[in-house]
Amino acid sequence: MTLAQATRGQRLLIAAIPDAAIRAQAIRFGIAEGAEVECYEKLPAGPIVIGRGKQEIAIGRRLAENIEVKPA
Repeated sequence: MTLAQATRGQRLLIAAIPDAAIRAQAIRFGIAEGAEVECYEKLPAGPIVIGRGKQEIAIGRRLAENIEVKPA
């Protein structure tokens, strides 16, 4: 399952970020493989808003489609 398929309120564990460029971009946001996040909001045809700790991040759909997650 990818981050783009997450539902609002779901707690997720980042399983894999296969692409090196996307992995580097995610690390800049503080998201790495093994991190636990929560899907706060999923805007129709827009970004996915996730939270980790007290930080909220809006991730575009194309980026979210390349981040593999599993339920936490």
